[in-house]
Formats: sequence, structure tokens, C-alpha cells
Amino acid sequence: MIDLKDLKERKSEIEANIRNRFMNVDLEAVIGLYDRKNELIRQIEGLRSQRNQNAAKMKGKITPEERPALIEEGKILKEKIAALEADLTECEARFKTESHKIPNYAHPDAPVGKEDKDSLEIERCGTIPQFDFKPKDHVQLGEELDMIDFDTATKVTGPKFYYLKNEGALLELALTRYAIDILTAKGFTPVITPDLAKEEILEGIGFNPRGNESNIYTLEETGTCLVGTAEITLGGSLADTVLEEEKLPLMMAGLSHCFRREAGAAGQYSKGLYRVHQFTKVEMFIFCKPEESDRFHRMLLETEKEIFSGLDIPFRVVDTCTGDLGAPAYRKFDLEAWMPGRGDNGDFGEITSTSNCTDYQSRRLNIKYKTADGKKEYVHMLNGTAIAMSRAIIAIMENFQQADGSILIPEKLRPYTGFDRIVPKCRK
Repeated sequence: MIDLKDLKERKSEIEANIRNRFMNVDLEAVIGLYDRKNELIRQIEGLRSQRNQNAAKMKGKITPEERPALIEEGKILKEKIAALEADLTECEARFKTESHKIPNYAHPDAPVGKEDKDSLEIERCGTIPQFDFKPKDHVQLGEELDMIDFDTATKVTGPKFYYLKNEGALLELALTRYAIDILTAKGFTPVITPDLAKEEILEGIGFNPRGNESNIYTLEETGTCLVGTAEITLGGSLADTVLEEEKLPLMMAGLSHCFRREAGAAGQYSKGLYRVHQFTKVEMFIFCKPEESDRFHRMLLETEKEIFSGLDIPFRVVDTCTGDLGAPAYRKFDLEAWMPGRGDNGDFGEITSTSNCTDYQSRRLNIKYKTADGKKEYVHMLNGTAIAMSRAIIAIMENFQQADGSILIPEKLRPYTGFDRIVPKCRK
């Protein structure tokens, strides 16, 4: 949520930002509801003042002739206040719904565009492997090496679920500890978060828990949802909190399962592990002072690069276009790994993202810090993927596959796996 005091003063800027994000927000309706809400509050406060004056008169010296009139006046004031309070409740609910549709401001350097192709590649790291054989995709490799079982998961749970087996299971555990060790060395506090959160926490973070377009699994009649990322539970952990300035920044590394409906996701680029309903992820999250958020955003990006450079995965860095930022993000960078089995000749696929959400989420969740001079200001909130296990496994399997059907393990991961190669079972 943006600072709503800016609705009129920065109206043109807000309208341009909405257009650049290709969103549909009735800003005139929001401003009208804002004015109506404030007018109702003014009227209620005026009537309450009159009611207090009336009550004071009733307690004072009045004649018997004056009492009935004062009683009637008090009754009328009470009814008027009740009616206006009902109008205010309805108005505030509509205002909250409509104002929450307004996206965060966008960084002036964020590329303006609607689709992935409009995002800007700003860096490439690592060397794309050259094979002297036709590389396989991770689905075929996973079946041949008995690492991934999609068929059983489809039978037991449904499409877009999977079992990780044998070295596949160990690989996920190794990636988890590899990421956590890097982050704790940088001062992040490791946290294993709940897989459920209340709907109001999701809304505060900026996720839509309801409707056909929602990517969230809602648990009916519980008021809770399965989380799509630990960003929700980490960010929500400090809702309605005032932090001490000297405790900032707060840096957390959250391990959680992630659940996503992925409604409408289809096509060859979505097959296998790339787009699934459940996966494990280590998420970075930072609460900091506003003047520090740009620096910490760059730090999150550099940490993601360090993690995947350490795994010898070739990737590119993308400055995400305005139409793909989502409502909370002020700026977002993606890492896209080279995946040799993607498409006909290999292609890049997203493996991480990091977003600076400035004070958009903290305003909705009411998270502030107390400055040295006693003022209370909203913190800035940032998030970044350390490792999404399913996509990291794709990148490792496809980039490190060998002509004999085996898969080498990146050197820095070997102390965690306990083996340096995954070979077909018949060759063991």
C-alpha cells in the first residue's frame, strides 16, 4: 500500500505507474472513497461532540421542562451517529479493497514493458556447456536414474506433484544445507516457518488468497492458506510491531514448503519440476531502514549470484520490466539459469528473484521502527530466493549430465551429498 496522502498530490505519477504495470485500478473511485471516508469521520466527530454536550447538560442544572427535549435530542444524535458509523464501516471496507489494488511505485530505472521479453538482461555469468551428444531434459534423466517419480505422485496426489528418490532426495537436502550455511555466515537467522498463514497476512504481503486468478490454496472455513513462499510467513511475523532502530537490519533465512495452484500453466516450458504445485525453498528476507533498502537489494542479488556461481551453474541477471513486477515490488531482479533440456536447443529459465518492496508491505502489515528522535517510521521490506530446490535440481541435472548417462555433482555440493556422481542404477 502506498502512502494514501499521496493520492491527490501524486495522482498523475500514480496513474502513469498503473499504466506502466498494465493494471486496472479505478483511481477516481479510490479518491472518491477516500474523501467520503474522511467526510464521514468529520461528521461523526461533530455529532459525538454534540452528544457529549447534550450529556453534560443532562448532568447539570436543568428544569423538568428542559429534560424531555434533551432526552429526545440525545436519542436523535445516537441514531444519526449509528447510521453514519454503519456508512463509515461500509465505506472503509470498499476503500480498503480498492486502495489495495494500487501497486507500489516503480524504480525509475525499471524497464517499462508488459512481458518477459521487455525485461532487460544486464549480466551473464558462467559458461554454457557444450555437449558432444544430444542432452536430455531432467524428466528423462530423472526417470533413467530413478531420482524423480512423477507417475506415482500423479496417482497418489495429482498432476504437477512428484516424488524425489534416492540421490534426488539427497540432492535437495544438500542444496538446503548449502544455502543455509552461506546465509548464516552472512548474518541471516535461519528459520523454519509454518506452511500456513492467515488470509490477512497474505493480503498484507500482497498476495490475493481468493478468486479465479489467485495462485493460492485456501483452506475453506479456516481463514488460512497454504503459503506460496516463506516471504509470507517471514514478513508476517512482525505484523503490528514497532522495532528499535538499533536492531535493524533484521535478516532471516526461511525454509518452507511452497504451494502454488499454477492455474493455467501449461506448455513444454512448464513440464517436469519447472512448474509444480509443491516445492521446497530457502527464502531470504530483510527488514531495514528506508535509506538502506537499495543497498540491501543489491546485496540479496549478489548473494543469489554467489550461490549459483558456487554451483557452477551458468545464468543471466534480468532487470524485471514493470508489467512483471507484481503489485508489491519497487524493483525486481531475476536470475535465469541455462537449462540445456529446455525447448529444442536449451534456454534460460528463472531460478531466483529478489524484490525491494520498500514500505508497501509494511504499511499494510503495520510494521514500523522507532527512530533515535522517537518518531515511528515504516520499515522497508525485501525478499530474495536463495534456492528454489526443484529448479536448482533441474539446472544441476541438465548442465552436469554426461555422455554415459551419469550426472556429476558440483564440487561445492559434494561435502553435503557425500557422493560426486549419480550413475544409472545398473552400473553400481
